[in-house]
Amino acid sequence: MKNRYLAVGIAATIVTGVLALVPTPVAGQDSSKAKTATKAWKAPRTPDGVPDFQGYWTNNTLTPLERPKGLGSKEFYTDQELADAQKKEQKRLALNVAEGRPAEQGTADAVHYDFAQFGLDKAQASVVWDKRTSLIVGTSGTIPPQLPEARKRNADIAAKNRGHEFDGPENRPLSARCIIMGYDAVPMLPAGYNNNLQIVQGQGIVTILHEMNHSARVIPTVSSPHPAATIGLYRGDSRGHWEGDTLVVDVTNFNDHNPFRGSSDKLHVVERFTRVDADTILYRFTVEDPATWDQPWTAELAMTKTNGPIYEFGCHEGNYGLANTLSGARVAEEEAAKKAGK
Repeated sequence: MKNRYLAVGIAATIVTGVLALVPTPVAGQDSSKAKTATKAWKAPRTPDGVPDFQGYWTNNTLTPLERPKGLGSKEFYTDQELADAQKKEQKRLALNVAEGRPAEQGTADAVHYDFAQFGLDKAQASVVWDKRTSLIVGTSGTIPPQLPEARKRNADIAAKNRGHEFDGPENRPLSARCIIMGYDAVPMLPAGYNNNLQIVQGQGIVTILHEMNHSARVIPTVSSPHPAATIGLYRGDSRGHWEGDTLVVDVTNFNDHNPFRGSSDKLHVVERFTRVDADTILYRFTVEDPATWDQPWTAELAMTKTNGPIYEFGCHEGNYGLANTLSGARVAEEEAAKKAGK
């Protein structure tokens, strides 16, 4: 699970083209000039005439999915606030590199390895900066509250496994079993590290290779229906089509084993990929699930050009964590049995 970015410094990329596309003009930005520049740029085409997204990209960002409490309806930071955030991140990384990651008592991170030591700190890779206070767009900036029936459904699922978390591999999270990490799922959100992607196109097809878990997502762009509703997949079934320069992907047929933010198998995601300049793809998605939320919600983030190649993310090979976790549980059970027998 090695990240290929081992440099100590930060390569911070300021995404200005993306900011020109937000519905509300950003304070301190000349939106008219940005729009003119965007219009002047033409997306390259593949031999079959569709926009060319091919290459290596990263969606590594420090912008949280949901807006931090205390910011209220503030959707964008000022230029100065963004500059201050970048300086703060540089200082944090420099301190970690020099002194190691500070311990966080009472958390798993307190005994985990120092990310910066192995080049896995997010700030050691290219960071996509923008002024958004959250990836979720709109004044609320948060995921809508779950419906009562959704809260009960998720509580029942948790209760069913409570006390059996270490019985066997089937009781462990999918990520611990290297089946799916959640970050190579749909919608596509950045993880703590390994946030690189490779896009390859062929006639009637777009393939996205995720560095995280080294999984390939194949999206047909020819007219074809989704499979029967009885077929559920961990990442759903993706069907794409082109609307001008934008790739629109309709994703349905999720199973209920990999719930996104507590969603159900009724989850429906519509993604939009738009190459806004030579170095930027704007990724925007809308989530709806009538069994979980009473309204859809939308988020967007940028993917920026980066250098390849992407090396293999070997998860199953040498997955000592899963074996050691279960082995430790058996030892704990034996010790508990001995104490009970005394």
